[in-house]
Amino acid sequence: MISMPRRKEADTATVELESLDLGHLALFVGMRVNDVVLEEIHAAGFTGLRYAHGFVFQHLLGGPRSISELAALLEVTQQAASKTVAELEKLGYVEETESDDARVRRVRLSARGRAAVDKGRAVRAGLEERLRRRHGSRAVEEAHKLLADVLESLGGTEAVRARRVRLPR
Repeated sequence: MISMPRRKEADTATVELESLDLGHLALFVGMRVNDVVLEEIHAAGFTGLRYAHGFVFQHLLGGPRSISELAALLEVTQQAASKTVAELEKLGYVEETESDDARVRRVRLSARGRAAVDKGRAVRAGLEERLRRRHGSRAVEEAHKLLADVLESLGGTEAVRARRVRLPR
């Protein structure tokens, strides 16, 4: 649950960004970056994608997976994983692929899915460059180092390295 610092004035008072803790600031920066990425990839023709789809994509980047594998990795039911995969198939980002077992349905990123990933990566690189121009390369590198160190100190690096970051609950 996200709880913002209490305000001393009426609900119309603005939040002073400097009063927010590092976790909230990092969260809000990440959320805004994700919004910008989605806006730009939608504008580039990759419509229908949502933030939650990225969690499926991260597990398909290494190759095909079965629906049950995806469900386990996403920590959702097979029904939920199947529903999301069907949605991504309908949008053209995921496709069924051959399986050694006819009872096991396997899917992979389609060419369109891989192109969407490439576009997302390009947008993120462009945002990094924009931040470097505005704040300087040194400040951006220091922010990278600080956030990576904080993630390490909180025990979150293994999930990132193994592409096992979970969808927030």
